[in-house]
Amino acid sequence: MDVKNLGNTDLQTPPIIFGGNVFGWTLDEKESFKILDELLEKGYTCIDTADVYSRWADGNEGGESEKIIGKWMKERQVRDKITLATKVGSDMGQGQKNISKNYILKAAQESLKRLQTDYIDLYYTHWDDDRTPVEETLSAYQELIKNGAVKYIGASNLSPARLRDSLNASNDKSLPKYQVFQQEYNLMNRDKVEGDILKLCQTNNVSITTYFSLASGFLTGKYRTKDDLEGQNRKDFVKDYLDDHGKNILKSLDEVAEEHGISNAGVALAWIINRPGITAAIASATKSSHLKAFDEATAVQLSKADMEKLNEASSKKKQQDN
Repeated sequence: MDVKNLGNTDLQTPPIIFGGNVFGWTLDEKESFKILDELLEKGYTCIDTADVYSRWADGNEGGESEKIIGKWMKERQVRDKITLATKVGSDMGQGQKNISKNYILKAAQESLKRLQTDYIDLYYTHWDDDRTPVEETLSAYQELIKNGAVKYIGASNLSPARLRDSLNASNDKSLPKYQVFQQEYNLMNRDKVEGDILKLCQTNNVSITTYFSLASGFLTGKYRTKDDLEGQNRKDFVKDYLDDHGKNILKSLDEVAEEHGISNAGVALAWIINRPGITAAIASATKSSHLKAFDEATAVQLSKADMEKLNEASSKKKQQDN
């Protein structure tokens, strides 16, 4: 499997990064360990999580995913085999997003404790709080890097303006630089990356990793009617996709998947990792069988015609909205 470097770092990632939001949410500890074991065996060694995963689930307070990953790494003695990414800045009960220096320094120690490790490979600003100067946030990371608690930093969900300001501050004031930018990107939603973010990242050699890569499972093809969503954890995420635009994308995915003899999910992930400026797609799985799509995406060779078909189908909503 081909691997790529993340930004200007020595961190390497396969084309698919595993999204750890499912640990402690839709997967319990035993099920999580099983998936993690299989990921490592297959060579998917980059795991993405966040301190807030999965605070949204009933009875959870946040930190569940980090705790499971930490326990697994310790029991299996595999910390050195994993590229570990986690995030800071979400509302963990304080009532607002926070990327102030004091908050980040405290939150990092709490994540390290849950992860049962003394360093984080890639530490993301999860969300902007729109009030902390970018220099203050970056100075917190500078301290963590100096102390060996963090190797490199990334950002997620920043506006183009705040990302630009952060990159300029890194350059002008000798502060750590965001090496990776993470944003929602998939066949259903391309606007958050294509445009200013893509240009900024390409100009500054910032890798892009994508979340919601399968549009909360919609692009697998298993949700085609409202009835398919009843009783599903992801119902609220997916319900708005059941329009003509979504159905048109599924039709194109069906055709390309049939041509190559692989799943819709495999095609949807392959499309992302073949797009300009994208380093890796983040995707989750709750069953061993779901991991087959990862293998399909990394092995399939989509033709120019395949990519054009998918590009056209996913662009039609843009044209309709204009």
